[in-house]
Amino acid sequence: MAIAQCPASCGELIQGWILGSEKLVSCPVDWYSTVEVTTGAPLANELPLSRAMVKQLLSHWQYPADLSREIRIERHSTIPVAKGMASSTADIAATALATAHYLGHELGEEALAALCVSLEPTDSTIFRSLSLFDHNKGTTRIACNPQPELDLLVLESPLTLRTADYHRMERNTLLQRHVTVLETAWEKIQQACEQNNPRLMGEGATLSAQASQNILPKPEFKALLSLVEKCDLYGINVAHSGSVVGLLLDRNKHDVDLVKGLLTESRLNQHWPVHHLLKMVEGGATLQ
Repeated sequence: MAIAQCPASCGELIQGWILGSEKLVSCPVDWYSTVEVTTGAPLANELPLSRAMVKQLLSHWQYPADLSREIRIERHSTIPVAKGMASSTADIAATALATAHYLGHELGEEALAALCVSLEPTDSTIFRSLSLFDHNKGTTRIACNPQPELDLLVLESPLTLRTADYHRMERNTLLQRHVTVLETAWEKIQQACEQNNPRLMGEGATLSAQASQNILPKPEFKALLSLVEKCDLYGINVAHSGSVVGLLLDRNKHDVDLVKGLLTESRLNQHWPVHHLLKMVEGGATLQ
């Protein structure tokens, strides 16, 4: 038996046209998908991509393909699906690491990234360090370490959008209109890590969120920005291919109850009725 987990993401800190292609920096939070791999017949409710990952690993290490019929995947996750919280990346990354350990192999981050990207666009939550990542091709990864400590009030919408549907959208022209903005946002993310400055992190995330409004707009975005300013929060981030929004803050410095009250007072909770107070954490799939 082998068990591994990988964190969810509150959307992205930044996503857009950076260094010649669309890239992102995910925002890992303390909400996990846990996968247990054991000997046994496959379960009927297994996720197709998780089973595809098992088959990929068997091929990678030249095991008989029929061995897949003797490997059981059990997934334990409450991460919202199709809302921009990297639930699928968490599932397949945890599956990959648990399966590798079950087979008696180690699996490094670069190999894990290549395997995940071959199945679907992949969030940078698979890396321990906050990372700029080419989530479509996996050809670029630039790590930022360490990252400042901060919390997020995650605003969950009932709306869903499959990542695959987002990636079928014609968006390159729109993305390239905001190259300068995203360059600045990326600089701020790097400076935030170098200076241990959560406010710079919030500034970078807010710039990217504003640019995203031209591609996948969030309702009442100006009202959200006003709330951030009124409460002197660090900033706002969004799921660039989903519906969740994050308010970047420090639960020990900011009045979270006041923020929630203002969300109700301004009727913003009609769009985001469910709230989760989460901590930004290190990413990476880890064995349990």
